[in-house]
Amino acid sequence: MTTTRRIQIVIGLLLALAVPFCHLSDLGRRLLGQRNPVGGEFLWWIFLAAVLFYVAAVERTSLSSIGFRKPGWAEIVLGVGAAVVMFVGTGAIFQLVLPALHLSVAEKITSLATAPLWVRLLTVTRAAVCEEVAFRGYGFERLAELSGSPLLAAVVTFALFTIAHLAGGGWGQVIIAAYGGLILTLLYLWRRNLWATIIAHWLTDASAFILLPVLLAGRH
Repeated sequence: MTTTRRIQIVIGLLLALAVPFCHLSDLGRRLLGQRNPVGGEFLWWIFLAAVLFYVAAVERTSLSSIGFRKPGWAEIVLGVGAAVVMFVGTGAIFQLVLPALHLSVAEKITSLATAPLWVRLLTVTRAAVCEEVAFRGYGFERLAELSGSPLLAAVVTFALFTIAHLAGGGWGQVIIAAYGGLILTLLYLWRRNLWATIIAHWLTDASAFILLPVLLAGRH
């Protein structure tokens, strides 16, 4: 690996793995106003565009180098299966683990679950795409390339993904993110296809923030 390539990777990793810790949602709300429904989202999409631009224009590599490979039926089926495992396990964490530890993420869940449907769709899609590109896509692939160790890349990106959720919902959210992040990391380590983890991530969040509120509303 050339020195130029190492420098490219280090800069790219700083972009992909450090920027998500910069409270983009809060900054966006300050810029567009607290009542603007897209205030917490638009900087994330700019971040995503910046990462993809960096890969294509600066590194001059294809998006397949960060996991955007054509998905087959296996990726789709595994993505759906992983989502089921994540959803069921997260439910158990809500019911058993968080109460035992006297932790709660009710405020975060309520604020999103009561938002307009299109806002929830935007948020769920942003989380699935942006977080997977940052951590499982660019972060994993470039750390693996730099270190020569996919396992090390998996451990580091899993840890960063988990810690990144601390600011958004406290330690309860960290526990949930750790569980989901472990499954997503293992899935990506196995398939090396970003679509599988995006599908799993999106379906899990959509089940919690879109499907369940609709079902519960229908009972009243």
